Amino acid sequence: MKKTAIVFGWLLLSLGIANKTSAQYYFYNDNFYDSPVMFEVGGSVGIMNCLTDLGGKKGLGQRFVKDLNMGQSQMNGSIFFSCLYKNAIAARLEATFGKVAADDAVLKNVPVSDIAHARYNRNLNFETPITEFSFVTEIHPFFILKNWAESETYPPRISPYIMGGIGYFSYNPKGRLGDQLIELQPLHTEGQGFVEYPDRKEYKLKQINIPVGVGFKYELSPSVNLRAEFVYRILNTDYLDDCSTKYIDPNTFATNGLTGDLLYNAVALYDRQLDYKAGPGGKRGNSTNNDGYFSFNIKAGITFGRERVR
Repeated sequence: MKKTAIVFGWLLLSLGIANKTSAQYYFYNDNFYDSPVMFEVGGSVGIMNCLTDLGGKKGLGQRFVKDLNMGQSQMNGSIFFSCLYKNAIAARLEATFGKVAADDAVLKNVPVSDIAHARYNRNLNFETPITEFSFVTEIHPFFILKNWAESETYPPRISPYIMGGIGYFSYNPKGRLGDQLIELQPLHTEGQGFVEYPDRKEYKLKQINIPVGVGFKYELSPSVNLRAEFVYRILNTDYLDDCSTKYIDPNTFATNGLTGDLLYNAVALYDRQLDYKAGPGGKRGNSTNNDGYFSFNIKAGITFGRERVR
């Protein structure tokens, strides 16, 4: 995070210098003009969803959107601050708060096939809050490919953009046991950190992610803009849902120190299969693909630095 702060500070300093040396140019009418550097604060609301081993659309475990179940979408919101240079490039700091969830039970009415039924039979579920802080760069092609300051026409009010950066997020997957939500990471449901499974490391609940996305920005007025934005987070973990690989021997919970409620909950939640039991070594998840989550948000921003012609 220190490196991110240094980079952002350097960018602000650079843009401040540019502000003193660059010419001003007009906005979309004769009443306001843009400074080369402008600032924006705002917020957003939208939906958040995930692509993990659990649930899915048809129970077949297909890649990306083919496995997406929009019925599992949850609400999310964010606040942000950005620095925009000549309407072409922006550096943005954003805090996002949301939730993701998935449940194998949604596949109950899916036509039965061997794979789909096995996924439903697994009978796992999870939900987790998401808190994310990100630093991203926006690229606005309409303002990079053409110098509107020297044009005889006004720049467009709508600006599509692409974005990417780095984020730091926290999560804490929980599973339902009766009417309770139980934290799953302390249970080591797949033997993470157990001596019997040396290749399964304990996962951290705070990690780095890579947000990438696209959006459309519309200048509603000289001081207010609206956006529609889709952002996907590339993760370095397959344990967003606490499910990744194979079932373990339940005896290893006790031999690795779990006692009391932890032992009871671990035995109850590591294996929830309905019709048949795969047994230790049987497939529980798919470790070949990491999990991911995404959001679609409507944003509103207030722009500072646009001045009225006197």
